[in-house]
Amino acid sequence: MNVRSLVAMIGLLAIVPTVVAVGETAPSGPNIVLLLADDMGYGDPHCFNADSKAPTPNLDRMAKEGRRFTDAHSPSSVCSPTRYALLTGRYTWRTRLKLGVLNPWDPPLIAADRLTLPALLKRQGYSTAAMGKWHLGWNWSTHSGKPVIPEKDKPFQDQIDFSRPITEGPTSRDFDYFFGMVGNTVNSPCLLENDRPIFLGQGKGPEIAGVSRKLLDNWEERNSLPVLTEKAVWYIDQRAQESPKKPFFLYFALTSPHAPLIPYGQFRGKSGHGDECDFVSQTDDSVGQVLAALERNGLASNTLVLFSSDNGSPGFADEGAPTASVIKRYGHLPNGKFRGMKGDAHEGGHRVPLIARWPGKIPAGTTCDETVCLVDMMATFAALLHENLPQNAAEDSYDILPALLGQDHPRPIREATVHHALIGMFAIRQGDWKLILGRGSGGFTLPQYFPPKPGEPEGQLFNLAEDPAEKNDLYTKHPEIVARLTALLNNYKESGRSAPTPPSASTSAR
Repeated sequence: MNVRSLVAMIGLLAIVPTVVAVGETAPSGPNIVLLLADDMGYGDPHCFNADSKAPTPNLDRMAKEGRRFTDAHSPSSVCSPTRYALLTGRYTWRTRLKLGVLNPWDPPLIAADRLTLPALLKRQGYSTAAMGKWHLGWNWSTHSGKPVIPEKDKPFQDQIDFSRPITEGPTSRDFDYFFGMVGNTVNSPCLLENDRPIFLGQGKGPEIAGVSRKLLDNWEERNSLPVLTEKAVWYIDQRAQESPKKPFFLYFALTSPHAPLIPYGQFRGKSGHGDECDFVSQTDDSVGQVLAALERNGLASNTLVLFSSDNGSPGFADEGAPTASVIKRYGHLPNGKFRGMKGDAHEGGHRVPLIARWPGKIPAGTTCDETVCLVDMMATFAALLHENLPQNAAEDSYDILPALLGQDHPRPIREATVHHALIGMFAIRQGDWKLILGRGSGGFTLPQYFPPKPGEPEGQLFNLAEDPAEKNDLYTKHPEIVARLTALLNNYKESGRSAPTPPSASTSAR
């Protein structure tokens, strides 16, 4: 056994119930609540950026009661790829999705035989639920009986037969319960429960347990986040009442503060710094309602709560950015000091806030500068619950549990981290060095990409310890580092994994 494994095992023995003999009842693991904001940048929460203009009292309190990660990353700088990697422990560029995101009506991205985070937890007796935005594909029935086909100037949803159930959605990917939306960029809201479309935002809404009548009648798009939040709170209440001793996993994928910027009710104008900051503040309030539900039900002390974002904010300081006005008019930097925005290979595209709270287990009021990635959740939860991962699962997931718990551990945990931008441009980070394999941003920031002229650098190299804003390109000065990182990335691509092979692991994911 190597030193790293020994340290991790010692830490686990201190907090995780010991394995019991067959026939005995094993104590439950903690409840797990995973909150994923949509397009919240590193600089949006006040606890990550003292100059933030968005009030975030709940996230600030969560940071004071838990641990804040200052070098956390989404596995992609856009939506669907991050969600896939989060739930599978595998980089999305290993699938058919080589660039961009899924369309709202695309078929499922997660293969039916792939081990998922909820499946892993169900092995340990967890109830599992997904709320909010899915954006990982499913199969819809159409009026013609054919697959959904994009047609010019005709909305996708005109082809959908909403009277029929979906297949291969969240409940076919190991979630016991799902309540959410097709997406927050679709004209039709289409609320779903499990595999059934139940409301299209037309006329008087149906009775939905836990959801206020006023939010369903006279529907507006800005009602979406309050509805999803109420449903998440309802789920926690139900778990506490019906199965107080059975652990649960709640994956709440918020639809905010993604555009359209539609703060609801009392949040409109609350920040005094525009709709983007108002919507960030409403997102913070949703987090607060979930935390309050845990406390009200006496569950807070035995619940691991994680908050993060699927990528950086689309706002940055240049003309033409979707939320550029929030910077020019109000001085709010949604991605903090980092260069770029959502979609980019630069830090602003994928460095995200990450806060973890577990009273009595995670040291309160602490920070961690370990480089971690949201793809690491699978291996971390497996370690927490003494689950062995098979060789053909979680190929890119590292166990960051020691960093989460504030324990001493050999550093770094990750050998390296692969970043992936909107147009498919790769970057790889190892230690202080970050190599971007291409010219341009790789995302929404112009120029996205430009081919190098003869003799010009083919990529970009930055030392993030000395240059966190990525202003000083060192590509031509350190060819040996460029060669080493390029070879490492190629090895990750060719070998099919970037994380160590689990010891004594089986070869079957299911």
